[in-house]
Amino acid sequence: MIRHARVLPVLVLAPLLLTACGSEKAGDPGPSASASAPASAAGPAADPGTGELASRAQAMGVAPELVYVTEAPGFTLAQQSVGVLGDDGFSATWVDGETNALLRLAVDRGTVTADTCPEQPVGDMSGEHTTCERDGSAWYRTGAGRHEYALPEEGHVVRVSAETDAVPRDVLRAAALAAHRPDAAETDRLLPSAEPAPATPVERGDLPPYGDGAPDNHVDVGG
Repeated sequence: MIRHARVLPVLVLAPLLLTACGSEKAGDPGPSASASAPASAAGPAADPGTGELASRAQAMGVAPELVYVTEAPGFTLAQQSVGVLGDDGFSATWVDGETNALLRLAVDRGTVTADTCPEQPVGDMSGEHTTCERDGSAWYRTGAGRHEYALPEEGHVVRVSAETDAVPRDVLRAAALAAHRPDAAETDRLLPSAEPAPATPVERGDLPPYGDGAPDNHVDVGG
C-alpha cells in the first residue's frame, strides 16, 4: 500500500519557519559566541591623571602614573609599607603570612639597558656586584643576596625584588609579570585616603567634672 505524505498548508508552514529561523535578530551573536568570550577578572585600570587614584597618589607625593600593584599566592599587602620612592616614585611590600618572606615592588623613573643594568644595584645596595640576565622583555638581576625582575616601561621601570633564599625565582617572576596599574577597587585597598583623618579629642585626666573645667592644681598643706 502506498501512503501519501501529508503536506501542511502554506499558511501553517510559514509561521513555523519564522519561529525556527528568525528567533535571533540579524547581527546578534548566538549563545555559542557569548559563551566563548573570556570574562575579565579585574575592572579597567584607573586613569592615572584623574579621579581617586590621582588624588590619593598626589596626596602622598607619588606620581599617579608610577602607581602599580601586584599579587602572589600567599602574599598580602603590608599597608604600612606603601610610600614614596625617591622624588615621586612608588613602593610597596607584600608579606608571606607563613614564612614572613617579603616581596618589594618599586616603580621609579628611568630605564634599564644592557649597558646600564650592571651599574644599577639590586635592592638599593650600592657598591655590590650586579649580574644581569635577559628574560623576555624583563631583566633578571642578582646581587647582595637579593634578586630582582626589572621591567622597563615607557619612562619608568617596574621592579619586584626579594631575598634570594626567601623567594624562589619562579615566584618572583610571576609577581613581576603580574604587576599592573590598579583599578578602582585595587586603588582603594592600596592607597590611603587623600582626606585627612578626623582629629580625635584628647581627654585630660586632671580636668574636674564640675566648674569651668580648669585643671585641678590644688596643693596640699606643706606642698
